[in-house]
Amino acid sequence: MIGECLKHLKIFTTIDEMRSASREARRAGKRLGLVPTMGALHEGHLSLVRAARAASNLVAVSIFVNPTQFGPNEDLARYPRSFERDCGLLEQEGVDLVFAPSVEEMYPSGAVTWVTVEELSGKLDGCSRPGHFRGVTTVVAKLFHIVEPDATFFGQKDAAQVAVIRRMVRDLNIATEIVVCPIVREPDGLAMSSRNAYLTAEQRKRALVLHRSLMRIKGLACQSESSAERLIAAGRAEFATEPDVRIDYLEVVNPETLDPVKIISDEALVAVAAYVGTTRLIDNLLITQRRRTPAND
Repeated sequence: MIGECLKHLKIFTTIDEMRSASREARRAGKRLGLVPTMGALHEGHLSLVRAARAASNLVAVSIFVNPTQFGPNEDLARYPRSFERDCGLLEQEGVDLVFAPSVEEMYPSGAVTWVTVEELSGKLDGCSRPGHFRGVTTVVAKLFHIVEPDATFFGQKDAAQVAVIRRMVRDLNIATEIVVCPIVREPDGLAMSSRNAYLTAEQRKRALVLHRSLMRIKGLACQSESSAERLIAAGRAEFATEPDVRIDYLEVVNPETLDPVKIISDEALVAVAAYVGTTRLIDNLLITQRRRTPAND
């Protein structure tokens, strides 16, 4: 039981229940928005919920710690789980439906089918975490087929994931709109993440180097620096001030293909991942260099 205070929220644990509720919503002509999560909700998740609420008649949130996107030595077992607290927050935000299936419900015994976005799935986080995006796209494809949302809301913090999912939706003709919402940060700039809970007070201070490096890069870009090599060098110089933080990657890439760019002539994604102790954090920044038009003679 979640508690008597949850009077509005409907919680489903089976695919049949969730599918029935979403189909009932469509029959009633309601626009359904989906926010996929792994729980341990924070203000970043809630900002997605509010965006979904503003653009939909009905909002569904999935809470599922997806085992297939974790590597063998990653934090699946200790990933923070706070289901009752999460449901209380979602109730306060006016969410209508929660889909919280078991692993056995989502991955029936003997399942051997995967959804893989070739090429993109091996870049950025996909390079550092082999198999990660295969797990993400498989579970998200399942959610799309179960919930059939009109729109699905993701955070810009997971920019590489967004690029992979957008390509999957396009290639498989999945009828959902992908809505990407801005990164939500702590007052000192740290991107909100469920994994921030792993950090000690000292590690929390060191983790700010991710944001500082991006701000240093942004400053140079605003001064019309377009060389990715020089921008990356500036970001790495900032990381050198925190030797206990280990860079996984710091790249400037095309936000759609995730391919590295050498010269920024339009929009580019600056993506960073780093280990603070054993905790891996990610962050990113979109930068734009406008093409200059010649002045009239």
